[in-house]
Amino acid sequence: MSPDFRPSEMIRPQRKLTGISAILLPFTEAGDVDWTALQAHILRTAETGLMPAVNMDTGFLNLIDEPTKLRVLEMTREVLHGAPFCAGAYSADEPGATWCADEYLRQMELIQQHGGMPVIFQSYGLTGQAPAQIVAAYEQLAAGCDRFLAFELTEDLLPFGKTYDLETYAALLKIPQCVGAKHSSFRREPEWQRLNLRDELRPDFKVYTGNDLAIDMVMYGSDYLLGLSTFGPDYFARRDAYWLAGDARFYELNDWLQYLGMFAFRDPSPAYKHSAAQFLKLRGWIPCDNTCPGSPTRPDSDVPILAEIMRKLDALIA
Repeated sequence: MSPDFRPSEMIRPQRKLTGISAILLPFTEAGDVDWTALQAHILRTAETGLMPAVNMDTGFLNLIDEPTKLRVLEMTREVLHGAPFCAGAYSADEPGATWCADEYLRQMELIQQHGGMPVIFQSYGLTGQAPAQIVAAYEQLAAGCDRFLAFELTEDLLPFGKTYDLETYAALLKIPQCVGAKHSSFRREPEWQRLNLRDELRPDFKVYTGNDLAIDMVMYGSDYLLGLSTFGPDYFARRDAYWLAGDARFYELNDWLQYLGMFAFRDPSPAYKHSAAQFLKLRGWIPCDNTCPGSPTRPDSDVPILAEIMRKLDALIA
């Protein structure tokens, strides 16, 4: 960015934030999906005013099988009774795979049949293409739905993730069905660039921060689609209300949520899902902190630290 760029000039006070929360898929001691706990967490998230997003990275989209994905969609529709939600559309492939739209289009159709809005989860076949081909791929998918969200994902979370160049991002803004995009590079500067581009080209487009290491990006005009918010949708809803009201309590609550984000998303970042399970167990919201088999875990020594953060957050919203 230019040397005279001043982020402080981008701050947008008292803005109503749009929050989407990626739902953790909980597991039992036996290693099965805890459907009762999932149902409760989807419902409590929606009741705070945040939109649930299922079958995302936080929901182990790249690890669970097709029947599990379908059951998650069915349960989400049942729980929400027509309220809006998002869901990841993903075509599993291998390094070097060629782009194939058919599976994405099938997944998108399933999501829409259940009342959700598709989020285009990246894959090797999608991100391994040249920029012009990547744009053509999204245009191809756009023909299969009325609305969808794009998703840029850091390789720190998944190896097929990619942050697009600004020319490619600008081309995404020209696709009418693409109504927003989650940006998860975990860096502020590319997101500021996207916000400036959005303001110039398509002001109604939503830039959803996925930067769990800088959740204050909402101050600059981003909305959010975060895995961190699954730890406490009630905390985020209160923080968002403080920002809308111009209430200075926003800052301390945001600081403690950011402390939680820095701790949970430390290397290896994908283990944040186990941190989420540990935290939700501490809150009494799930009975077990197991995660999907094959996903990285955190040590038990994290639990007292998470408990301290939880006590502080609870006090801040009391």
